[in-house]
Amino acid sequence: MAARLSHTQTGPDDAPVLVLAGALGSAHAMWQAQVDALSDRFRVIALDHRGHGSSEAPPGPYTMADLGGDVVALLDELGVEQASYIGISLGGMVGLWLAQNAPDRWHRFVLMCAAAEPIGGPQPWTERADQVRADGTAAIADATIGRWFKHEYAEAHAEQVASIKQQILDTSDEGYASCCEAIGAMDLRDGLAGVTAPTLLLAAEEDSSIPAEHVLALAQAIPGARFEVIDGAAHLIAVSHADQVNQLLLDHLTGSES
Repeated sequence: MAARLSHTQTGPDDAPVLVLAGALGSAHAMWQAQVDALSDRFRVIALDHRGHGSSEAPPGPYTMADLGGDVVALLDELGVEQASYIGISLGGMVGLWLAQNAPDRWHRFVLMCAAAEPIGGPQPWTERADQVRADGTAAIADATIGRWFKHEYAEAHAEQVASIKQQILDTSDEGYASCCEAIGAMDLRDGLAGVTAPTLLLAAEEDSSIPAEHVLALAQAIPGARFEVIDGAAHLIAVSHADQVNQLLLDHLTGSES
């Protein structure tokens, strides 16, 4: 059964719809720079995954089908027949599932710092789920921020990074752990060749969570996909390199990339 997802809507009601889905442990507020840049020409729906933000947090474990099904149910709830989709990290993985399993609902995809299988295999994700169930998201918050942002960026943008860290701390322990299990159990590789929507894959040059070569492998497997690397960036590029990312998003979503 689908979980009800908390979300915000910004932009004209009659504009093309754009869905934003964030990283594991983030809430929809992580997308503020994209909402600001895109809501003049899109109806932007920024959502919280199940177990995140104010969304429902049913007992786990979860699967990618659960997380993707929640997004489709949200479109149905809002009366949206088709939309474009931007996802980062966990949100990008959910996007891969949606591209394969609900292709009629989507125009275009931008998938950032995502993979089709768990990097390092299932065990690290099982261990992280166990750690969060035992000790809460506080046990992983600092390490996560260390992967998401380069040290120099975090020092120079301390207030912004603290806000992102608070989103991790506010995430339901069960929701976070269950999403870890969804990542650990996923294998979306076989369906990549069947993705038909125009897809942009973005990677971060210094991403220790999902190294750029894993994102490149997605781009090579998805017909016609475009691949771009954000230089000098760690994992959460939508925040740390928002201006550069936003231009790539606009080019792709409006079909004006060269």
